[in-house]
Amino acid sequence: MEQQDPGTTFDDGMDSFVEKFQSQPYRGGFHESQWEEEFEKIPLFMKNSPSEIDPLENPDLACLQSIIFDEERSPEDQARTYKDEGNDYFKEKDYKKAVISYTEGLKKKCTDPDLNAILYTNRAAAQYYLGNFRSSLNDVMAARKLRPCHLKAIIRGASCHLELKNYVEAVNWCDEGLQIDATEKKLLDLRAKADKLKRTEQRDIRKAKLKEKKKQDQNEALLQAIKARNIRLVAEAAGEDEDSASEGLSELVLYGLSSENPCGARLSVDDQGRLSWPVLFLYPEYAQSDLVSAFHEDSRFIDHLMVMFGETPSWDLEQKYCPDNLEVYFEDEDREALYCVSPSSTLLQVLQHPRYFVKALTPTFLVCVGSSGFCRNYLRGKKVHQVK
Repeated sequence: MEQQDPGTTFDDGMDSFVEKFQSQPYRGGFHESQWEEEFEKIPLFMKNSPSEIDPLENPDLACLQSIIFDEERSPEDQARTYKDEGNDYFKEKDYKKAVISYTEGLKKKCTDPDLNAILYTNRAAAQYYLGNFRSSLNDVMAARKLRPCHLKAIIRGASCHLELKNYVEAVNWCDEGLQIDATEKKLLDLRAKADKLKRTEQRDIRKAKLKEKKKQDQNEALLQAIKARNIRLVAEAAGEDEDSASEGLSELVLYGLSSENPCGARLSVDDQGRLSWPVLFLYPEYAQSDLVSAFHEDSRFIDHLMVMFGETPSWDLEQKYCPDNLEVYFEDEDREALYCVSPSSTLLQVLQHPRYFVKALTPTFLVCVGSSGFCRNYLRGKKVHQVK
């Protein structure tokens, strides 16, 4: 029997394959107009992986994923896989997905404390860049429980405290880290910055306390000046005893007496202990007003009226508002009666009237001014009392 040459058999087979290939074009190749899309479907050449992998659309990628995240692998291997995945997301600055990956790695509850410490520290870094400083700090604290000398965790913790304005804690964390590595530049820079901010904060606190103390002293002096003149306060008018009134004034009345009105004026006492009040003159006949921001307690009403109406105001078309033709009134606390004020009276004389009470939250003294003719009609039917 004649034996067939193996080379001849191979050649015949190759010739048959080539003839078949030429007659039936290869259907698995890339189309010239779609080669980029075809390459994007291959895991090795993917520029962006899909957030959810559909086995029907990406069978190769689904196969790789099933191998990588095989639940039958040890918890340590699975945790490392999630750590590496998180690191890839972190490099891409996709910090939300990085947090998810590191969290999945921690869920595996592997027994390697170093690996868990890294997962906590890496997740803390991702949380930090997301602006979640509290969450980041919680993670680095968990990492330090596993590895107390983990320098990256200490650096991240100091940074979190700095962002949270816990400057004293930031300095303390830096000091702990520098005991491990005294040359760590990041810690040295963080400590210098935190220490400077700590000193600035302490200085601002001291300034605020001094300012508050000065304001409180001024308020107390103001209250004593008012009481020394027997000027009645709203709290006293309500029938409160002196102690309770004094305590309430410290928190409410004094705040109101020392506060500015909408025009920026406020009740004040000068170095000689003399009071000046904001006084608002209302002219209801023409819906006009004037504000005297600092009406000295010893000044007379006529003194201010002479200045304000030395020249006829533009709105007084009938020229009725002359100093000697004006009447001044104030309303009592209950708004039940009006009190006619003699223009020659001083502000202090009016403030000491038994029917006038200083309103803590509205320290501006209101007076109604009108011409004689207007006042006769305006006050008809109202209770009017003369201030002696």
